[in-house]
Amino acid sequence: MNLILIEPSLSLSEGRYALTERQQSHINHVIKATSGDILRVGLLGGNLGEGVFQTASADLPAHIHSLQLTQTPPKALPIVLVMALPRPNMLKRTLHNITAMGVKELYLIHSAKVEKSYWQSPVLQPESIHQTLLEGLEQAKDTIIPNYTMVPRFRPFVEDQLPDILRGKLGLLAHPYQAKACPIDLQEPCVLALGPEGGWNEFEVTKWLEAGMSSVHLGDRILKVETVVPVLLSRLYPA
Repeated sequence: MNLILIEPSLSLSEGRYALTERQQSHINHVIKATSGDILRVGLLGGNLGEGVFQTASADLPAHIHSLQLTQTPPKALPIVLVMALPRPNMLKRTLHNITAMGVKELYLIHSAKVEKSYWQSPVLQPESIHQTLLEGLEQAKDTIIPNYTMVPRFRPFVEDQLPDILRGKLGLLAHPYQAKACPIDLQEPCVLALGPEGGWNEFEVTKWLEAGMSSVHLGDRILKVETVVPVLLSRLYPA
């Protein structure tokens, strides 16, 4: 946790924000702060800066006050990421990486090689996803949470929604076969579609290409989703 991320919903009064149990534990056991210490903080959806830590009292829970928020959050990546829903035990790590790297628009989509049971996983509960995204923001010292959309049907998305999403952007389909080398250091926004570990099937590839996407690869090695996400994002938009 590189940032104490304050949620506006936890406002106690003007300029005072309660801390979650997880934040209190981190402050007590990792930072080892005491009342009056100045900590790095950010307001969810707002700026970053510093705030004063105050331990719990008879009147108030542990909280942050006297915020001085003068820094803007890091610049977002100009990318829309469309990703076939990964296995639940991989999803949290992948969402954490995506958020930490600056993706702000995400679609989790069904694919023929995505097991239907994945959509019933507790990991997909809004509270679980929200917490994972917050942890990614804390890692990267960011405050702008990504927007995400669940897409349980492939064909209506590609045929009806994708054209509008693609407008004014380069469309890239991560697919290792019959593809060109992935570009480096893009100077324009893009839509990037990542398949499941088994890859997109032939029908899906055809629909992506018909919609205006171009197939790209990273070479001969086939990487896991949690690996290929940071590799592709850092290649397309290096810091």
